[in-house]
Amino acid sequence: MKFGYMCMNSAYGIRPARLAAELEQRGFDSFWVPEHSHIPVDRTSPFITGGELPEGYLHMMHPMVSLASAASATTRLKLGTGVCLLLQHTLPDLAMQTATLDVVSDGRLEFGVGVGWNAEELADHRPELPFRQRYSAMRERIDALRTIWRDEIASFEGKYEKLSSSWVYPKPVRGRIPILLGNFGPVGIAHAAACADEWMPIDHMLKGTDGKPDVAGRIGEFRAELEKNGRDPSTVPISLFMFSRPTPDRIERYAALGVHRLIVSPPHANLQDADFTLRHLDDLDNIVRDFGAAVG
Repeated sequence: MKFGYMCMNSAYGIRPARLAAELEQRGFDSFWVPEHSHIPVDRTSPFITGGELPEGYLHMMHPMVSLASAASATTRLKLGTGVCLLLQHTLPDLAMQTATLDVVSDGRLEFGVGVGWNAEELADHRPELPFRQRYSAMRERIDALRTIWRDEIASFEGKYEKLSSSWVYPKPVRGRIPILLGNFGPVGIAHAAACADEWMPIDHMLKGTDGKPDVAGRIGEFRAELEKNGRDPSTVPISLFMFSRPTPDRIERYAALGVHRLIVSPPHANLQDADFTLRHLDDLDNIVRDFGAAVG
């Protein structure tokens, strides 16, 4: 089992370079940061897990800038977005940002993407895009990004995206950046199975039709969807975000389900200073060591 770590990436917390160096030294395989460009004060969109919006969501720094800082302080640690709201960027700029980060990190970017839960936030970026069409727009943007990363002279024409024949550089180190989808509902699972290089949902959001936790059932559904798309389930890894303390029993259960990475985080999403984060890492040291986390 590999272990990743995600923090809220706040200016009030530990700096990304320092945290990344700590993670690499402690045997973590990856460092993840979330994204919200802003949180509109007036919104009707409910928080994805229910309840009040944690204060940390109001203070996130830019993920690409933060991960570039982390890249400068590490050599092996993979650098992930968890997740980038890819519809809240212009197409060529996002292609250039991600490829640049991949180049400066020597190919270590893991590009986790999603469509987001905040309709008002998306509307400020894309007023022409109905919120209910965000999954279709996401799929087209993924296709467009892969085209730009691959082709020396790239062009794209779709319903939501258009790029005239253009040079867009740099190109990713391997000509392609892994795209990980964080969707977890039936629609999201179907999209992930159709186009993602890896699936990375939140474990406690994987529920059965009765509303009770059902990680095994949803993983089975995802693998069945992969087969429907003519894809070999053994070639599409699964990571799980885990916002509670990882216990040995749960780690073993997830490993038996074929999960290859757990991405853990502090126990709540409020603002945390550097000392709090380092104490949390100290608490995780035995777990990471005992379950043989391998960097790379």
